[in-house]
Amino acid sequence: MSASPSSSVQAARRVLADRLRELCEDAGLDGKSLAAACGWHPSKVSRIATAKTSPSADDIRAWCRACGAEDQTADLIAALRAVEGMWVHWHRMERAGLRRAQEAVLPLYDRTLWFRAYSPGLVPGLLQTYRYTEDVLRGVQRRRVPVDDVAEAVAVRMERQYVLYEGHRRFAFLLEEPVLRNALGSAETQREQLDHLLMVSSLPHVSIGVVPTQLGRPRMPVEGFWIFDTAQVNVELVSGYLTLTQPGEIKAYADTFLMLADTAVYAARARALIRAAMSSIG
Repeated sequence: MSASPSSSVQAARRVLADRLRELCEDAGLDGKSLAAACGWHPSKVSRIATAKTSPSADDIRAWCRACGAEDQTADLIAALRAVEGMWVHWHRMERAGLRRAQEAVLPLYDRTLWFRAYSPGLVPGLLQTYRYTEDVLRGVQRRRVPVDDVAEAVAVRMERQYVLYEGHRRFAFLLEEPVLRNALGSAETQREQLDHLLMVSSLPHVSIGVVPTQLGRPRMPVEGFWIFDTAQVNVELVSGYLTLTQPGEIKAYADTFLMLADTAVYAARARALIRAAMSSIG
């Protein structure tokens, strides 16, 4: 597994490495003995045991066999898969097309009751109209996905918006003001999208805040992110999709969301900014 920018991924890799090292110690083996039993160079054992290299599933099978702990193999491979799932490159997630990537997150949306999202560049997916979504996903497909299943992917994204209209869930969206004027697609598409934002903002369990563009505003570079309950954060980066589950990192994003929320405007003031953006469309 390639290294990711997330300390969550590194922490999970260290936990897996510690479990493998403990198996070796419990079996009374040192690194050289384990390497000999597996037919490896001793440096490979050292790299895996110190989390410098992520093992493969076959490596885990060989390690457990050498330690006489084959009953641990399935659990350790499951842990490996969990670590690998924290950081997924786009080419891996989207190699079969965009529809499957959209379907993969449906269970997460089904079980989440409290959604928080910050977007510096685009309207968040749950708030997008059909044509706006089509423009977004068409742009993604042209950049990096050889399979053209945009229509099917749009349908899946539209389907998952049902959660927005279930009153037992809560939603808090923060949009940077330029999102309202990003000129994505046609003028008609943008007007329709902004009108949809006005409609959704009237739902009692939905909060839409707009962070105004203003001089002297204290800010730091923040990527767009989603917080699902208090269980995980997802971040879409240029190279891949990051899932954070470490409590400390979830708290860091929750704190950042609160900081940004304090700078946003809501209700009538937010709707005024949306209407001003609509009026500016040629």
